[in-house]
Amino acid sequence: MEYFIELFFSGLTRGSIYALIALGYTMVYGIIGLINFAHGEIYMIGAFTAYVIATVLGIYGFPVLAIIVLAGLAAAIWSSAYGYTIEKVAYKPIRHAPRLSPLISAIGMSIFLQNYVLLAQTSDFLAFPELIPDFEFMEPIAHIVGTTDMVIIVSTIVIMLLLTLFIKKSRTGKAMRATAQDRTMAKLIGINVDQVISVTFIIGSALAALGGLLIASHIGQINFYIGFIAGIKAFTAAVLGGIGSIPGAVLGGFILGLTESFATGYVSSDYEDVFAFSLLVLILIFKPSGLLGKAEVQKV
Repeated sequence: MEYFIELFFSGLTRGSIYALIALGYTMVYGIIGLINFAHGEIYMIGAFTAYVIATVLGIYGFPVLAIIVLAGLAAAIWSSAYGYTIEKVAYKPIRHAPRLSPLISAIGMSIFLQNYVLLAQTSDFLAFPELIPDFEFMEPIAHIVGTTDMVIIVSTIVIMLLLTLFIKKSRTGKAMRATAQDRTMAKLIGINVDQVISVTFIIGSALAALGGLLIASHIGQINFYIGFIAGIKAFTAAVLGGIGSIPGAVLGGFILGLTESFATGYVSSDYEDVFAFSLLVLILIFKPSGLLGKAEVQKV
């Protein structure tokens, strides 16, 4: 039973990793119907930014809490700048082009950012500092679930709730929903659609950067390629839960993480991807819009 619980929390942690990145995918797709395949690289850049800031502050003897806050802020701001720039450079000029054009642009931007970081940093794995300290009250269950695991899981749930409230209650959130429903009508009622799209990319990029900080601190290492694999898995989680749905992205991340964890624990780590993508295929066969997604009605 203890082994089952250990696998369960390991799966939730892994799922939280996917969910934090999947939120950016689902937000962008919900607003403009675009799959931003460069989003995984934004997560990677956030992790590298946090690494640089945390290392520098650690050398000067800053307290751990200050390092976490400052590294998180720097990663969020820097990644948001990248997300904003990518939208303006790679997506906005071809927003009205055939759907294949933005897809190719997104893949091209992903490859460009990978090689940019490879040349600017290194191809080697870098040891990421352990920023999240162990909590004393968790010592009795530390052998089952670690502090970083719990912080990642709780952070993901809190972010999902806050983001859902923001989308439903705030003025900007309502503008996002209106833009998602009908971009032309949103323009006619005075909504600055370009600004809404930019804000969507900024928020999604900031969340990916936060995920980069938490996940890198948990795993303990980073390199230029971490965004590609995590991005593919996060995209799978977003589709699984229903792309365009914020709770769906988190639910899809948790289900994908748990599937991989139990497959690794009870079968073999060689088959974790087989189980994960087989589950995706089955769900899409019986519910093509995903678990919480809404079926689109084709307009004629």
